[in-house]
Amino acid sequence: MQHTEPIARTFDLRATGADFTRSCGAHYGRVMTDCTGADYVRDAAAVQAATDRLLAAVAALDEVSLARPSELPGWTRGHVLAHLARNADALVNLLTWARTGEETPMYPDAEARDADIRRDAARPLAVHLDDLRTSAARFDAAVAALPPERLPYEVTLRGGVREPAAGLPLRRLTEVELHHVDLGIGRTVADLPATFVESQLTVLTGTRFAGHPDIPPLRLVTGPGTADARHTGRPAAPGESPVTVTGSPAALLGWLTGRTDGAGLSCPDGPLPVLPALG
Repeated sequence: MQHTEPIARTFDLRATGADFTRSCGAHYGRVMTDCTGADYVRDAAAVQAATDRLLAAVAALDEVSLARPSELPGWTRGHVLAHLARNADALVNLLTWARTGEETPMYPDAEARDADIRRDAARPLAVHLDDLRTSAARFDAAVAALPPERLPYEVTLRGGVREPAAGLPLRRLTEVELHHVDLGIGRTVADLPATFVESQLTVLTGTRFAGHPDIPPLRLVTGPGTADARHTGRPAAPGESPVTVTGSPAALLGWLTGRTDGAGLSCPDGPLPVLPALG
């Protein structure tokens, strides 16, 4: 099936319109990670576990279900899988750049990236599975090949975001975990590992949403303690109080990423704020 519509945004499902782009790696905001290697090793191991879960779930599909729409606008499940494989190779390019110092962009350009996804979306399931496995192996090898002293080396992602190489495994983890949900084959944000959910909330509230002029001051509460409240959004004006939104970490993540409508959240100050698409 040939798709001519623009490539869908695949981070924030609120995003619609004629300028669809994938925003996981393009505009996600600088990942907050240390450069000592602890986060790098932990996140790399989490990528392998998440990839194993993804492969097991995809192996249970058939050709008909593979061609059905995903949860992403304009994308079949085949589009999602094609994107995941090519994203692994794109991050290998960045890891190679960090290791060698020779600039190696994620993709030649946006058109080539989108064309590759369209080209590969309708492949048979066995081909998708092989591509996912082999591209994941290339990513794992590139992660292992990066010397510890190169972890602080900064590379440039799509959209111009500068990132230390130490944060690239977390980038990949975000892609694998959220796009597994986007396949629409039974996994939801409620099934995501708690450590992943917490890391994403930290990134979203600390970088992506922080100071955004179109997002009201938010107080996101996941428990009774002071450490269970996160603040984000634009600075409060004099006399303005932040809007409090309460719920589980997974429910908050689903709402913030546009993957749910806010089910499971409460907002005593009124209806949930309408968040802009951050593409």
